[in-house]
Amino acid sequence: METNHIKTGGGPVIRTTGLTRHFTRNKQTIEAVRGLDLEVAAGELVAFLGPNGAGKSTTLRMLTTLIAPTAGSAEVAGHDVVADRAAVRRSIGYVGQGNAAGHQFRGRDELICQARAHGLSRRDARMRSDQLLEAFDLGEHADRPVSQLSGGQRRRLDVAIGLVQEPAILFLDEPSTGLDPQNRVNLQEQVRRLNQELGTTIVLTTHYLEEADALAGRVIVIDHGKVIADDTAAGLKSALGDLVSMDFADADAAHAAAQRADRIPGAQVTVTDSHVAVRVPFGRDAAPGLVAELAGAGMPIARLEVVGPTLDDVFLNLTGRSLRESDNTGPVVDGAATEGEAA
Repeated sequence: METNHIKTGGGPVIRTTGLTRHFTRNKQTIEAVRGLDLEVAAGELVAFLGPNGAGKSTTLRMLTTLIAPTAGSAEVAGHDVVADRAAVRRSIGYVGQGNAAGHQFRGRDELICQARAHGLSRRDARMRSDQLLEAFDLGEHADRPVSQLSGGQRRRLDVAIGLVQEPAILFLDEPSTGLDPQNRVNLQEQVRRLNQELGTTIVLTTHYLEEADALAGRVIVIDHGKVIADDTAAGLKSALGDLVSMDFADADAAHAAAQRADRIPGAQVTVTDSHVAVRVPFGRDAAPGLVAELAGAGMPIARLEVVGPTLDDVFLNLTGRSLRESDNTGPVVDGAATEGEAA
């Protein structure tokens, strides 16, 4: 099947300028997405990371033409998401948060129907269905009603449906939500294969730190409808630095040690009783010299721990709160609809 719907001329396959979406709820304006400027190149795997209500799903819904922007513009596969919705939809696959297949349908039938809807002949639709069932390890479950499939099997079927027309660009909205750890890992492996082996451009939303860290070549952190960071996961973490934790015999020694640690370029030092925490770039490299210096000054360290930063540490540094804590805020009303991460 042809996948030549992209007409970008070598430029970004996704481009937004000032993309904005407001909703009115109880006579109040909710700024779900605020002035998003974004470019995604062909073949990238990008994760939108943020808490519930950050604006991740709303962004995907605009990029997939499900809702129109309040302001700004967006092009996907070279087509404007407002002026050329049909062309955008022909060029992409989209997997939303809900199950895509009818509960009483058989998985194979659902895939064939979707393929036929995209213009494949009966023969080609059956062939495409068989390919996807094999690729997502669903062959032995293909003739069971969707309602009888496990959560992981349903989610894999959702992704298969999103790939029926072999899109060059795939959008995944919280693909792992509700899955147990094993099924989450299995689905991540499928997503990684699509990107690395087939070259599919993938944009996904997630609030799972581990998922963004493991999958994405690029992580875009969104909070309150705005992009607050955009880099590789490794780049975001290395910019923050390692956490060097030290315990001393008493508070006096800790305060004296903190004064010395504060001389390290880029160091952020906090002292709590006899405990000193130093956040510093390349802390693993700085720690041995600091230990030796403190020991030589008569301030031996009773306990030392060096921990690399996590994406949650990055979010905490950027916003002053933990992403894990922010995730417990519950669903947000997005216009007239409520999603797991509606805004």
